[in-house]
Amino acid sequence: MYKTIHQYYLYIITNKNNGTLYIGVTNNLERRMFEHKRGVIEGFLKRYGLSRLVYFETFQYINDAIKREKNMKKWKRSWKITLIETDNPDWNDLAKDWLF
Repeated sequence: MYKTIHQYYLYIITNKNNGTLYIGVTNNLERRMFEHKRGVIEGFLKRYGLSRLVYFETFQYINDAIKREKNMKKWKRSWKITLIETDNPDWNDLAKDWLF
């Protein structure tokens, strides 16, 4: 019997360079970004227009992704910005070429 390997994602989205940051976890990053870009999720994300994916990490286990999310939410803003700018110095939308 084969085990299905799942992937889980921790992601950071924003509305602009050095803008408001949101950290989340999902098991389907493409679907989640579709939801953010279409504004189908009411509340904080829609109110601030958070739809630019600027950073993500992949995990095999959901518990690891959630642990990382909770830890990062305690970080200073400057640490989060450094993390983003290490891999994505121009704050490009990493999902801009995905088909939605």
